[in-house]
Amino acid sequence: MFRISQYMQEIASPTPLGPKRNPPAPVVIWNLIRRCNLTCKHCYSISADKDFPGELTTDEIFNVMDDLKRFRVPVLILSGGEPLLRPDIFDIARHAKAMGFYVGLSSNGTLIDADNIERIAECNFDYVGVSLDGIEETHDKFRRMDGAFEASLRGIRLCRDLGLKIGVRFTMTQDNAHDLPKLLKLVEDEGIDRFYFSHLNYAGRGNKNRKDDAQHKLTRWAMDLLFDTCWEYQQRGLNKEFTTGNNDADGVYFLYWAQKNFPDQAEHLHAKLAQWGGNSSGVNVANIDNLGNVHPDTMWWHHTLGNVRQRAFSEIWTDTSDPLMAGLKRFPRNVSGRCGECRHFDICNGNTRVRAQQLTGDAWAEDPGCYLDDEEIGVAPGGERLRVTPYIKIRRA
Repeated sequence: MFRISQYMQEIASPTPLGPKRNPPAPVVIWNLIRRCNLTCKHCYSISADKDFPGELTTDEIFNVMDDLKRFRVPVLILSGGEPLLRPDIFDIARHAKAMGFYVGLSSNGTLIDADNIERIAECNFDYVGVSLDGIEETHDKFRRMDGAFEASLRGIRLCRDLGLKIGVRFTMTQDNAHDLPKLLKLVEDEGIDRFYFSHLNYAGRGNKNRKDDAQHKLTRWAMDLLFDTCWEYQQRGLNKEFTTGNNDADGVYFLYWAQKNFPDQAEHLHAKLAQWGGNSSGVNVANIDNLGNVHPDTMWWHHTLGNVRQRAFSEIWTDTSDPLMAGLKRFPRNVSGRCGECRHFDICNGNTRVRAQQLTGDAWAEDPGCYLDDEEIGVAPGGERLRVTPYIKIRRA
């Protein structure tokens, strides 16, 4: 995850670099249930509105939480499917909060209504994220349900009005990019706290629709719009968080944006971005699915590291006998192609490995989702490293 707002703050009020502090254990995104009332076009869990056998029981979830707490996992994101379809979701959330986890709820928002909003508020979620794929007709088409947008917006407003931190998640493709400006306006008009922009990743239903992925030029337009909007909010004193996910080239592209607009801060930002270090799948982010299978992140459901019913999460996560985990935890990662030659590797860490694996069969090949051109990364079209001047002297294309 790339935290745009954090680096905008560094432009406005730079802070000393300081030592790098790695989290003690990964953020765990936990797909508690696979059932969902929607069948979204880009769903990575390929959910459906039916019960799936073999899911973890309440007691099993609590036992896993004990291990996660001992392992010093700081954050649990309760997801699905649609987590509100689990009858025990509020028991799970309250238990997690009582144990001291930062607890987020990841929902499609359509089931948040007057009947359950008080129970949601009583859980005191640290964050509630709701997915929107556009405005009205666009969102309903992606979610394959008439009225989905209005239902989700109702849920967002109910959470906001009770003081819960609420955010909107948006996954961009060529088919919904035109609604991005309207969504950003919605975030401002509705007093929404956070906007999360997700690049389409090749996993689950998203993998089957990879042909609809936004072209690189469109991605750059979207990033410019996000950066400009976030900076405008910063200047106006609007306290909103902007983040992106599933494409760590965003950090490098932000550096070029800052170089153009705030050249005096480019060197400082480069140091901060290198300290962030880019992609952390298999290191600082983990996934447990509804059956208890552990994955390097939510986009790796086709690769299982182990199951919490047979082995503690803490043991699975620290075991590097699996070649993929060994490669993900290696620093620096051993990647090839443009990624291996990129002079900004220290910022993005080779980007999203699952995208390379899905398209080439090689998890360590170059990431085809990188939207930076050869000049920007210092690589000639044939893969040869270019002789380039320092980054602060290179003109952004």
